[in-house]
Amino acid sequence: QVQLVESGGGLVQAGGSLRLSCAASGRTFSRDLMGWFRQAPGKERAFVAAISWSGGSTYYADFVKGRFTISRDNAKNTVYLQMNSLKPEDTAVYYCAARTQPYDSAWYQQVYDYDYWGQGTQVTVSS
Repeated sequence: QVQLVESGGGLVQAGGSLRLSCAASGRTFSRDLMGWFRQAPGKERAFVAAISWSGGSTYYADFVKGRFTISRDNAKNTVYLQMNSLKPEDTAVYYCAARTQPYDSAWYQQVYDYDYWGQGTQVTVSS
């Protein structure tokens, strides 16, 4: 059974940091494009960041550039999202996703571009 399990969410004050992890199991994701999305209450799921299998290609949404960093450890089948300088507007459920279809860059930002999803982890940033 293929699973993506996110962890690391929580409550943090504005300006603080969190590091999210996404552990994959059930198949090897080392060649897959991995992404992070988020969904705030009443809003659609939005792209945050993506990373190619080697880590050589990354892509970020404009609203997180310079604050968030995506990385991966293929030996551990895990992808990370380091979030710094958090703002109240970053409050959302954060989801990990995997694209198993061929790709040529990290330039995939639509929900339908990804095949597997985790259950999400809540991030709450207080002002």
